[in-house]
Amino acid sequence: MHVLVTGGAGFIGSHSVELLLASGASVTVLDDFSAGKRANLPQHSKLGIVEGDIRDERAVREAMRGATHVLHLAAQVSVRASVEEPAVSATHNVTGFLNVANAVRAQGGLRLVYASSAAVYGAPRALPLDETSACEPTSPYGLEKSINDQYAALFGQLYGVSALGLRYFNVYGPRQDPASPYAGVISRFAARIGAGEPLVVFGDGQQTRDFVFVKDVARANAAALRSDRCGVVNVGTGNSVTLRHLIEALGRCAGRTPEVKFDPPAPGDIRHSAMRPDRMADVLGFVPATTLEEGLRTLV
Repeated sequence: MHVLVTGGAGFIGSHSVELLLASGASVTVLDDFSAGKRANLPQHSKLGIVEGDIRDERAVREAMRGATHVLHLAAQVSVRASVEEPAVSATHNVTGFLNVANAVRAQGGLRLVYASSAAVYGAPRALPLDETSACEPTSPYGLEKSINDQYAALFGQLYGVSALGLRYFNVYGPRQDPASPYAGVISRFAARIGAGEPLVVFGDGQQTRDFVFVKDVARANAAALRSDRCGVVNVGTGNSVTLRHLIEALGRCAGRTPEVKFDPPAPGDIRHSAMRPDRMADVLGFVPATTLEEGLRTLV
């Protein structure tokens, strides 16, 4: 098994690389290091690193040479950035995806697993969400990921490409840079608690999210690579919590009670989110089992 991991030096990518190497696979990382860090990657005899951009078709094809599987994680992952510069975001998330999918098609016989997102659903009509729920994205980022899902399905029909998209919910854990504009709420909260600064919550804190630990996401990625199932799969825990509950748990893990400031709700913010893990259990063979407190303790 030789896996090309695009964006392999990033948050989810580096944990996936570690797990794949530990399982005996050879890994090539393709990363432009605009967000990922070389320090996230281990020294390993079966790891090769290629600096390059997924928007460069030639770089993608060269990095894919010799691969048997492709884990495509490189992306522009900021919803806000996609709203501010939709054309730029699309070069990463649509053109970049197409370069990877087309290289997989050209080489033939490769398994493609790629990062989709719960953002494809937009504001849910009904909860919990499953893979048949309506896709009505409310940001260019969500639209781009929905387009990827459609391209993957079409490449399967037209060219026989074996592709599975993983619709991640709210991923958190070590190596998620709190200073990055792409940072999740947990990494920002943890950094502010560590610095003794107040936490800022937009709204009343009763909004809900499904937080899934990054090492469980890496397990999902590895299981998807070894599967032959196609389509899309939601990746989460199946348990959503309020932001207030999250803050209390984070405070317990950090051993301090954080100060919380409540600001007006952010425009377009989704009030509640929840997913059904049935298809994930069927396709990937497991449901992430790391509890929120266990994951937060590891992060802290």
